[in-house]
Amino acid sequence: MERPQNYRFHNGHKAPLPFTADEYDTRLAGLRAAMDQAGVQAVVLTSMQNIAYYSGFLYCSFGRPYGLVVTPDTSVTISAGIDAGQPWRRCHGDNITFTDWGRDNFWLTVAGITGTGKHIGFEADHLTIERHAQMQAALNPAQLTDIAPATMRQRMLKSPAEIALIRAGAGVADVGGYAIRDAVRAGAREIDVAIAGRDAMELEISRRFPDAEYRDTWVWFQSGINTDGAHNPVTSRRLERGDILSLNTFPMISGYYTALERTMFVETVDDASLAIWQANVAAHEYGISLLKPGVSCAEVTAKINAFFAERDLLQYRTFGYGHSFGVLSHYYGREAGLELREDIDTVLRPGMVISMEPMLTIANGQPGAGGYREHDILVITEDGNENITGYPYGPDFNVVG
Repeated sequence: MERPQNYRFHNGHKAPLPFTADEYDTRLAGLRAAMDQAGVQAVVLTSMQNIAYYSGFLYCSFGRPYGLVVTPDTSVTISAGIDAGQPWRRCHGDNITFTDWGRDNFWLTVAGITGTGKHIGFEADHLTIERHAQMQAALNPAQLTDIAPATMRQRMLKSPAEIALIRAGAGVADVGGYAIRDAVRAGAREIDVAIAGRDAMELEISRRFPDAEYRDTWVWFQSGINTDGAHNPVTSRRLERGDILSLNTFPMISGYYTALERTMFVETVDDASLAIWQANVAAHEYGISLLKPGVSCAEVTAKINAFFAERDLLQYRTFGYGHSFGVLSHYYGREAGLELREDIDTVLRPGMVISMEPMLTIANGQPGAGGYREHDILVITEDGNENITGYPYGPDFNVVG
């Protein structure tokens, strides 16, 4: 039996994607404009975020390479045989399946689309050294250009359709927040509270998006000392009266991430903790007021730094004050050019979506020990911002149980 390097397995019918065909065509037109500007003849995208952004297909790697090849005339996703027809059903454009029979079949399939000796665009921040060498061997490019910065700049400016999906995600995050609030009580385990929030969000996503695939929605619910880091995993620690809590809900809708993060306390909050909490809430509100067109990320950061420094709290800050939203998760994706940090000079523009999330961490054993964080999602508008997070923040609502 002759076993091919690749084949087309267009099984069934195209499924509804997160966005319309016109939306994907507009995104591809933007990429092709960047290609023209750089003199690139074909682009080979390999990251989950870019393949999903330009085609709608969100792959599951399990150690295998995946790709989207874009030329002036075509866009083709390249997927592994283990996925059968699902990548074709869930992508905009063509799909080719590469086989496992030969070690380099993925790159040989890419070369069959791009040709060899061409000017190739690729994602330098995603390819491993090994796969970069495989790409060069298979494509023998005349020139290589890192296209990742151009794709990131395109992704930072959201279309109305993207903003609508992100707005829905923020609403789902609120649903998870309320489910968590209802589950909090002394004696409950972090894992049990997290499950309540995650289950509520997954059911809400399936209600709002009945044609979607459901994957990767999660909750980080932390208590006591476990609140000191923003990304600390859930444990089986039991909640105690007076514990500081960190509520973090993360619905994932077709690769699009949204979030709700809130400080909470079980039943009561002591005076030292209340003072830190109120200061962080004030910084959160001040930060939201700063988010408007024409202001740079570094300028916003400097002003919040000054706010904390005036209150002798800046030394407790742990990371940047916010980040972009879109095709990203804790597994993939990052629009590093749109983060509220000292070293980011990007100027805010209408259509950008960014969080405000100041966090202070007080070490264990000190008055007010724990991690304090509030997080809202803001859409930058023509004259300011729109807050699309609805769940309340602050002591009046979040001393619970």
